[in-house]
Amino acid sequence: MNEMQLKYGCNPNQKPSRVYMEGGADLPIKVLCGAPGYINLLDALNGWQLVSELKRETNLPAAASFKHVSPAGAAVGLELNDTLRKIYWVDDLKKDLSPLACAYARARGADRMSSFGDFISLSDVCDADTASLIKREVSDGVIAPGYTEEALEILRGKKGGKYVVLEIDPSYRPDPIERKQVFGVTFEQGRQELVIDDAFLQNVVTKNKELPPEAIRDLKISLITLKYTQSNSVCFVKDGQAIGIGAGQQSRVHCTRLAGSKADNWYLRQSPQVLGLPFRSDIKRADRDNAIDVYMSEWSEDVLADGQWQKVFTSQPAPFTAQEKRAWLDTLSGVTLGSDAFFPFSDNIDRAKKSGVQYIAEPGGSVRDDLVIERCDDYGMTMVFTGIRLFHH
Repeated sequence: MNEMQLKYGCNPNQKPSRVYMEGGADLPIKVLCGAPGYINLLDALNGWQLVSELKRETNLPAAASFKHVSPAGAAVGLELNDTLRKIYWVDDLKKDLSPLACAYARARGADRMSSFGDFISLSDVCDADTASLIKREVSDGVIAPGYTEEALEILRGKKGGKYVVLEIDPSYRPDPIERKQVFGVTFEQGRQELVIDDAFLQNVVTKNKELPPEAIRDLKISLITLKYTQSNSVCFVKDGQAIGIGAGQQSRVHCTRLAGSKADNWYLRQSPQVLGLPFRSDIKRADRDNAIDVYMSEWSEDVLADGQWQKVFTSQPAPFTAQEKRAWLDTLSGVTLGSDAFFPFSDNIDRAKKSGVQYIAEPGGSVRDDLVIERCDDYGMTMVFTGIRLFHH
């Protein structure tokens, strides 16, 4: 099949809509269940590229959670500790989840609010563990190179049989030239085929040259993630997973602030104050996520006064003070940070420091590179200049 008719484009009024292959070749994807939409397919194809590259460079199963053509989360399949199992709401599942299921739990769990209603990309054949985890989350669909019979049966039972399940041909390779139209004008460029490997991270420009294997892995994850994130973009990574992605901002420091605030929220969820919240047993996971967000950011006397906490908690939680939050965040360390273009000012480094960043990769090339490097040296950080930016539009 070289053409797929779609219900509509980005919006219901944008008709007709289809995807097709020029020259009569078959589409590299098969629809195993459901009816994908225009944005679903954009997310699926971008997400597949991301996870297949992560798998290639880390040799670990990878997963991504996409929303509106940018990843909300991306991760490789490292085992979950008890704290992560709890904050990702998988502590009720068996402990020995498959590596692929761990990858998706990490990708989905880092920024659960942004991942609500995501499109999932998997680097490996979807197994029953991963399918069972997907089934319980709110999402639009999944793309993978294959599915076990048990996994496919589980996914076909989601959304009353309307859940979108796509299978992609992992051997498919697109043409080296890509095209798109904007306002009737055709744009053409060479595909972004840049390989982000260990050699890409050799130019350390700071006094601190320390770059352990785990940091190299995480920097590669951040930069590969940025290849498929709408620019400007910045990505914080810790222990094999993106913990904060700032996408589509016009200002570099706003990218860093946005990504940093998401990284902070990820870590604050692991604090004793949040882990100890007395949730009512009948509260759903999405409502718990919303309550946690309010507790961490908006908890006040006004919230207490209107009785909102009574709908979620069995008893009134103690406030999480700014001083307590800062003290907890000060224990976060070893975070890596990738940027798709150079940092024009050192304020980005100051913000990164507040979220435990120790290792940074960016292209370099700013007239203020010396000031940015100097600020990294002030903090004892390690910075790599890659020499190549990673804009994605």
